[in-house]
Amino acid sequence: MTENVQHAGSLPDERPPITVVGPIAWVRNNLFNTWYNALLTISIIWLLYKIIPGLLSWLVINAHGFSAPVQECRADYSGACWSFVSEKLRFILFGTFPYDEQWRPLLTIMIFIGLLAASCDKRFWKPWFLAVWAGGLALVSALMWGGVLGLTYVENSLWGGLPLTIILSVVGLAVAFPMSILLALGRRSNLPGIKAVSVAYIELIRGVPLISLLFMASVMLPLFLPNGVTIDKLVRAQVAFILFAAAYMAEAIRGGLQAIPKGQYEAADGLGLGYWLKMRKIILPQALAIAIPPLVNTFISFFKDTSLVIIIGLYDLLGTAKAALTDPTWRGFYKEAYLFIGLIYWVFCFFMSKYSQWLEKDLNRARRR
Repeated sequence: MTENVQHAGSLPDERPPITVVGPIAWVRNNLFNTWYNALLTISIIWLLYKIIPGLLSWLVINAHGFSAPVQECRADYSGACWSFVSEKLRFILFGTFPYDEQWRPLLTIMIFIGLLAASCDKRFWKPWFLAVWAGGLALVSALMWGGVLGLTYVENSLWGGLPLTIILSVVGLAVAFPMSILLALGRRSNLPGIKAVSVAYIELIRGVPLISLLFMASVMLPLFLPNGVTIDKLVRAQVAFILFAAAYMAEAIRGGLQAIPKGQYEAADGLGLGYWLKMRKIILPQALAIAIPPLVNTFISFFKDTSLVIIIGLYDLLGTAKAALTDPTWRGFYKEAYLFIGLIYWVFCFFMSKYSQWLEKDLNRARRR
């Protein structure tokens, strides 16, 4: 009897109004919550209305297909000429690497992508995975240089395109990262000599642009070498990138070290841990988790800065795209070229950004609790 009375007197379940939850509420609360946000939203919608139709018309509707002849593209400029991309695809991606051997740089790209994808899985964060990376880099060297396993030898002056960009960025960051940790620890060291050297190195490298380091590595460094001693141009550029990246990442890691509460250091000292064990087990894991955003920002900038190697005669992805435009037959289709390589850069940078957000959230889960 009592249950029937309570049931009869209870209010029926109702859904909350659409102005409180749902897409309409989100639009109202985020896009039209103030008069200036509303004005900004309307302005952006108007700009998109003006830009998107013309952009879609050029990209898709009036675009020439991947097999269209160049004469057709030149007769009608109202649409993109995607046949330029199909015609110059292998040159943009692989540069002047021998045409019949371009499966080797393609396999190199796949190896790097596979190693990077596996490295994103925390289950592979084991000491043995360093051996996998070493084996992968050895295989990449064999594929790119050749001279072994029956492969034709290819000088690295013929390397170019996306493999060169990936090699410079991945190898540079992999070597610079442990250097940056040591520099960050050295800058916070209580030993005056180590601290002075670390500070001098970081401030000196950060105080000059990357292009000057590349010029020094390419032009000035050979002047200081003994007669008959030469260092490969690619190696010199790689060293310049490593030195540059190490200085910038060191400052990001130093910021993470300074954000660690003093109690963490005192607790580690109270446990009787030595300096290196304390850093490896307690301090550095927390500092690196805090420093993920600035570190990834450095990774993304470093990946794009590889385009500067064109000034010393190396043709990365951007360099090969520019070189492709010098062909008189296809001269003038710079929009298609830059849009294509811009998409490639965006894919890599977007992946780094999204993975860093996930990793930061995952590593900081315990700290938020």
